Amino acid sequence: MLTVLRTTWPLLLGILLLLVGNGMQGTLLGIRGGIEGFSTFQMSIVMSGYFVGFLFGSQMTPIMIRRVGHVRVFAALGSLISAILILYAAIPDWLAWTLMRIIMGFCFSGVYITAESWLNASSTNETRGQALSAYMIAQMVGIITAQILINVDDPAGYMLFVIPSVLVSLAFTPILLSVAPAPAFAAVKRLNFRKLYEVSPLGVVGMFLMGGVFSALFGMASVWGTRAGLTVPQISVFVGAIYVGGLVAQYPIGWASDRMDRRKIIFAVSVVGALAMFAAFVFSPGFFMLSVLGAIAGGVANPLYSLLIAYTNDYLDKDDMAAASGGLLFVNGVGAMISPPITGWLMEMVGTDGFFLFLALNFGMGAAYALYRMLRYPNRVGQFPGAYAVISPSASALAVDKALRAADGDQRE
Repeated sequence: MLTVLRTTWPLLLGILLLLVGNGMQGTLLGIRGGIEGFSTFQMSIVMSGYFVGFLFGSQMTPIMIRRVGHVRVFAALGSLISAILILYAAIPDWLAWTLMRIIMGFCFSGVYITAESWLNASSTNETRGQALSAYMIAQMVGIITAQILINVDDPAGYMLFVIPSVLVSLAFTPILLSVAPAPAFAAVKRLNFRKLYEVSPLGVVGMFLMGGVFSALFGMASVWGTRAGLTVPQISVFVGAIYVGGLVAQYPIGWASDRMDRRKIIFAVSVVGALAMFAAFVFSPGFFMLSVLGAIAGGVANPLYSLLIAYTNDYLDKDDMAAASGGLLFVNGVGAMISPPITGWLMEMVGTDGFFLFLALNFGMGAAYALYRMLRYPNRVGQFPGAYAVISPSASALAVDKALRAADGDQRE
């Protein structure tokens, strides 16, 4: 691990600072939107903009990198991110925010793809698994740190928009001044969606539903907190609990999934998520219990994302994994893009706790479909499935493919 850190620390430090900036703006907008008087539905449109841009960026970034190279793409997207973080406070209009969120999603998608291809090229087969693990840890630490920084100033002012802008600007300094050469970029082809569904219906349906879960948890949580009357520290604790839960639960669930039918794990954790969110919807618990339930939701959602990718790849040859991952991430992006308006509509129809109802329905549908697949079709994987890898929802198809291959290599040793 020390060797990995010695060679990749500029990239990892840059990613950590970038995620602090991204984590701050995601939570901050939900709080500031309430201060500006935006409706729940308007904020849901604003939040969905990020996922629209992210999906579009995943298609365009490979073309941009091949045309002008990693360094120029990195610098251009970073400049846009830094500028938009300031403009949020300068233009408090929900339509302008929606446009800026689309651009922000596009830019972060490009940054992630560029960084991950760079990280992959700078790692050897022996160190790639450790490098990707360090990358995922840097992302989580950055987002959790962001929730702490939300409390350093008044969200009605400018300072909380200035801080992430500065951090994003600083994030590119160690990366662009690194002596490591920029790698050649290899685009990842996608598997035909019909073929992908034939390979793993559960993988495709599950990833679509997880797109809805992630867009709610990581896009609408602060909107819910503001509407529910939580203070800024409480909102930051609640959002931080979601990420901490995801970080803690990944490894034990992954360990179990490598030793039994993954569909049973997918069903079990989906049921846990559905019950936790249904309890939050029905009983309206106090803040401490809400934070615990938020941690459970994060502890279910993050491993489910990795589980569904690993389960799909159990039925594929290694050469098809990258293409399948690209298809699954696209399906996930579509789910994330259309879900915030549905969440906002539910919150207006049944009250703020419609946020938890939406999550419960998504987890519940995932559990029901997993159960149907288990009862209707036998397990085709056999005794030795492929390896589970810890994967971030922001990871590109290239990073997903390399993480799975590295995990499979570790499992065989």
